[in-house]
Amino acid sequence: MSLKVVLTGKPGVGKTTAVKRVVERLGEKAVGFWTEEIRKSGKRWGFKVVRTDGEEELLASVDFNSPFRVGRYRVNVEGFEETVVPFLERALTETEKVLIVDEVGKMELLSQKFVKLVEKLLNSENRALLTIPVKDVHPIIRRIRSFKGSVVISLTVENRDSVPDKVLKLLEEGDG
Repeated sequence: MSLKVVLTGKPGVGKTTAVKRVVERLGEKAVGFWTEEIRKSGKRWGFKVVRTDGEEELLASVDFNSPFRVGRYRVNVEGFEETVVPFLERALTETEKVLIVDEVGKMELLSQKFVKLVEKLLNSENRALLTIPVKDVHPIIRRIRSFKGSVVISLTVENRDSVPDKVLKLLEEGDG
């Protein structure tokens, strides 16, 4: 098992920004995704997942037609599974890759395939950077938080600018 760096913090504190800075510095070693909000007319309309290779997929929106719902958003579980799960599965076979998972949140966890993938990732030889919500909204989040190979960092307004460097250092030290 290799090191898993886990970022947690309140919504809007900068977890995704920190992840993107780490991905930028890791370059081609980083394989995974982050989640971004989509705004229309200045209002949050939904969310998309963006893979490290540039491919994007709608994760959820107020207008999407789906039986899966988190708050006012309807979740595109099938599109998420097709875009993210095989991409990360392939990366798990390349132990030099650093897996990026932003986020292990309520919407993503509607996918059982994703839950199984996260479990597999925890037990893998890959180093990883994951983000999780502050609250344990699913048993897998408790597992990530308490996992033997995890270093959990709480992101705050005060430390968010220094965290990407700290994460990179941890991932380099956790490189076998």
